[in-house]
Amino acid sequence: MTTPTPSGPSNFIRDLVAADCTAGKHGGQVVTRFPPEPNGYLHIGHAKSICLNFGIADEHPGGRCHLRFDDTNPTTENHEYVQAIQDDVRWLGFNWQRNLFYASDYFEQLYSFALTLIKKGAAYVDSLTADQMREYRGTLTDPGRDSPFRMRLPDESLDLFGRMRAGEFPDGTHVLRAKIDMASPNINLRDPVLYRIRHASHYRTGTVWCIYPAYDFAHPLSDALEGITHSICTLEFEDHRPLYNWIVADADAPHRPQQIEFARLNLTSTVMSKRKLLELVERKLVAGWDDPRLPTLKGLRRRGVTPEAIRAFCDHIGVAKRDAIVEMQLLEHFIREDLNKRSPRVMAVLRPLKVVIDNYPEGAVEELDAVNNPEDVSAGTRHVPFSRTLYIEQDDFREDPPKQFYRLAPGREVRLRYGYIIKCVSVTKDPQTGIITELHCTYDAETKSGASQEQRKVKATIHWVSATHATTATIRLYHPLLLTDQGKLPPDQDWTQSLNPQSLELLTGCVVEPSLRSATPGARFQFERQGYFCVDPDSSADTLIFNRTLSLKDAWAKIEKTQQAPQR
Repeated sequence: MTTPTPSGPSNFIRDLVAADCTAGKHGGQVVTRFPPEPNGYLHIGHAKSICLNFGIADEHPGGRCHLRFDDTNPTTENHEYVQAIQDDVRWLGFNWQRNLFYASDYFEQLYSFALTLIKKGAAYVDSLTADQMREYRGTLTDPGRDSPFRMRLPDESLDLFGRMRAGEFPDGTHVLRAKIDMASPNINLRDPVLYRIRHASHYRTGTVWCIYPAYDFAHPLSDALEGITHSICTLEFEDHRPLYNWIVADADAPHRPQQIEFARLNLTSTVMSKRKLLELVERKLVAGWDDPRLPTLKGLRRRGVTPEAIRAFCDHIGVAKRDAIVEMQLLEHFIREDLNKRSPRVMAVLRPLKVVIDNYPEGAVEELDAVNNPEDVSAGTRHVPFSRTLYIEQDDFREDPPKQFYRLAPGREVRLRYGYIIKCVSVTKDPQTGIITELHCTYDAETKSGASQEQRKVKATIHWVSATHATTATIRLYHPLLLTDQGKLPPDQDWTQSLNPQSLELLTGCVVEPSLRSATPGARFQFERQGYFCVDPDSSADTLIFNRTLSLKDAWAKIEKTQQAPQR
């Protein structure tokens, strides 16, 4: 397991926690928590919270961060999500030690807190229908109205609440509500629901319970029971803070955590809503939660992203008090920075074009020295087989080259990476389609790369793979999932119309150098001049499959795009 940096960059939350420790608040203790609901897989936005909560705890002597599953909804939660979340937190490099908790462990205690509120007259059983409750609740501009059941005596509410637990009533018959203020400008304080009847089996408690606490009730009390000192959450919970404090105080909880809000992470060109991610998976619009097009940690991992890159990105963007949208290119920058240091260089041809070197001895093979990683001299070199027949990229040849195209063309020379200078002497085409099927070239034996007496220079160097020794592979190229920014998505009913139909490009018949034959799932490489790739878990000894993590910057692509723009 990788080890995270023990301290992160300064921000208002770290400064606040440090000031609390200096002042002796909470007894000088720091106890944070990461409290996911096990109703989906974690994404890059959760990574920001994980790094912040575990990072702050690690920075203080005796500090600890709990991993707690806020599992209060039996219809959406299951063991699969619990296991996936634990795997992702470990993969990011963090360890909760023995501090693994579940809100469902506190169901009996939460029920007791509810009884306390009823006895104090601070909660009551309401029998309005869901539609009636919405009507009575009011709007953001109009105050709500008291329910006709708001003045129920505590004894009657206690009796009904006990019968709710015993399973006497069907779903929706009654709810338990806090008695706060129906005229409050904060709509969260207008007698929020604390418990609902739900005859559903819970993935941990089975059918023991048929009433379940609301998140806004269970969450603050779970924090209090665990002795959380700093309850760090995202900005959408800022308006819930008065309710959080009210529940902790009025339920006579044993501890008073401090809630602090920060801006969540929003990224361009992808979906960050857990509900929308679930819809993509359930409608099979993607291959699953680990689809490399998704911003889930499972998807990023399968795409070849490292936990170190994600932690560096989270440290860089920091913690703010206002929501903002971060460009996907910034995340990609940190991924490239990380992969550039750790990825061995290899050669792969994604769209092969056959090249025959007419004057190279037939049947001859020589081993050329290739650098494994110029960023890491300790990575050493490898031998790459060179033969008479090679494959190069189709894009590295133009029969009628435009201006500023310096790669291979009829009568033109280029250098083969780590090898010789070759010159194109003729082109073979399919007689029916006119498509180029083969290039014939000659090589200059005196121009071997690294030779001390090199006679001349050329303007371009291209990569290649020996046809005799090539290993075939399937390569998946990934493009942005959305055609528009997440903040500009259309209404929910048709938001999927903004999905990019070309977000996955599948290439078959690709060739890679023979050193990759034994590459194992998860192994990362830089395909020279192409980008960063990793071996997909679907790979086998017979079928190599690579996922492109990111491309490399292509100067020619920019030039070509500029040249074509006026024509369009």
